[in-house]
Parts: sequence; C-alpha cells; structure tokens
Amino acid sequence: MGDTLKPAEVAQDTFVRLLRARQAQPLKEPRAYLSSITRGLMIDQLRRRALEQAYLESLALLPEHEVPSEEQRLLILDTLERLDQLLDQLNPRVRQVFLLAQLDDMSCPQIAAHFGVSHATVERDLAKALAACYRLRYADA
Repeated sequence: MGDTLKPAEVAQDTFVRLLRARQAQPLKEPRAYLSSITRGLMIDQLRRRALEQAYLESLALLPEHEVPSEEQRLLILDTLERLDQLLDQLNPRVRQVFLLAQLDDMSCPQIAAHFGVSHATVERDLAKALAACYRLRYADA
C-alpha cells in the first residue's frame, strides 16, 4: 500500500469508463464527465486506503500466531472492499440495520426500537442486506 494515489491507474480506469459510456450513447459534456469519473475513482482509492489502514490496525492487535498470511490478507482485503461497495449501494436504513445486527450484535427488536419501526420492517431490511451479501458471495461461483 503506497502513500500516493496511482495517477496512471486513475487515468486508465477513467478512460476505460469513458469508452464504455461512449458505446452506450454520445457524450454531451465529455470534459465534465471525465472530471466526474476521475473524482469518483479517486474517492474509491481513498476509501480503499482507509479500509486497508483499518484492517492493518486490527491485525496489529492480533496475537502473532493468529495473523493471516499475506495471501489471506489480500483475499480478506478484496472481500472487505467488495462488501464495502455492496453496503454503499444499499438503502441507508438497510445498511444501518445490517451493521447494527452484525457488528453491534443488536437483536431485531432492539434495532426496531432504535429506528422506531416495526420488528417486521427490520427483518425485511436485514433480509435485503443478507440477500445482497449472498449474491456477492455466490455471483462469482
């Protein structure tokens, strides 16, 4: 993990996205579209860096015999990045319900009280999030 963004990779990814968009329809404002794509890619890289840093900090707390190998670390980071992207696409309440259930170990009734919604609503939100995780896990299989 470097300390700087990789401009060549951002430029390449930007133009790949631009070419895909041109195939769909001609661009009316190509310069603005390029800026938008580049900004999004830079944000993605910064998010990935923050995710990697948080992961490395959590690894530092593990006993030495529990630290995963370099290959396992890369697989875990890839999975975390894909999960982060998936969660970012969910409805905000669905995402929060999932995170409260998974990370804070809150029950459905506790989450329902937290949001002031019904137990059934929380169960539906949780089912949506889990279904998205399932698709993420088994889409490549």
